[in-house]
Amino acid sequence: MTTEVRLSSQLDVGGARAVRYQTQGGAIAALQAGQPGAVPVLLVPGYTGSKEDFAPLLDPLAAAGFLVTAIDLPGQFESHGPDDPVAYTPDLLGLTVRAVAALVGDRVHLVGHSFGGLVCRAAAIAEPSAFASLVLMDSGPAALSGERSEQIELLRPALDELDLGVLHHIISGSETNAPGYVSPTAELYAFYRKRFVAGSKAMLAGMGQALLSEPDRVAELAAVDLPMLVLYGAGDDAWSPATQHDMAQRLGVEHVVIAHAIHSPAVENAGATLDALITFWRAHSAPPSGS
Repeated sequence: MTTEVRLSSQLDVGGARAVRYQTQGGAIAALQAGQPGAVPVLLVPGYTGSKEDFAPLLDPLAAAGFLVTAIDLPGQFESHGPDDPVAYTPDLLGLTVRAVAALVGDRVHLVGHSFGGLVCRAAAIAEPSAFASLVLMDSGPAALSGERSEQIELLRPALDELDLGVLHHIISGSETNAPGYVSPTAELYAFYRKRFVAGSKAMLAGMGQALLSEPDRVAELAAVDLPMLVLYGAGDDAWSPATQHDMAQRLGVEHVVIAHAIHSPAVENAGATLDALITFWRAHSAPPSGS
């Protein structure tokens, strides 16, 4: 079944401001919207993604009274990263998330999309007291399987042989046959290419390996005393909706299915995603100023 999506632009960041956070591992690029002192939210993107994947959420969350920060993980787009693929495990990237969270505010609401969910899970398991809550957005209990894992397997040898610009052209061509594919505008395609080429080959290799080998850590996460939400698109083609529903049950937490969305609900159905996030956060934090 094909899922119809309502695509919003990752290029429209509204009133969000560009900021950089200095961490022990290097500078982290971010977009931030909202007023200092508001309830802090930290958004972490997935594999081959960036902070712009949350663009449609930034201004509305700020208007709702939150201080929202979206980042590029090390090696992604505008954040420098190590040259060694082994530096890109969820546990090591979780150290960066914890460092940025400490700079953003006290007890941050944490959101991890896709691979970013594995990173945020590691951060929450390691230091739950740093966070007010955790949202796993289109993320799963363990390693990827199926078609997406096959794509990563095919990418690995090509990283050693091909220029990233050539790789992006090949990957983009293969995606046109995917169910529910929505052709990007020329401007958006140019952005996708720009950020892919700006990324680190070590990042692509390391995160790819982590996606293929991540163990099931649901029991560890379930033992953490932290409000959690599992949120995913109705047509998710990475971890299946059934897999994510089962994960929510194992965690003993609520799950929300976003209609008219596949694997990126923040851009495919921003309105429903915003409603779910704001409802969840307001149930688990003091009322934000101005709300």
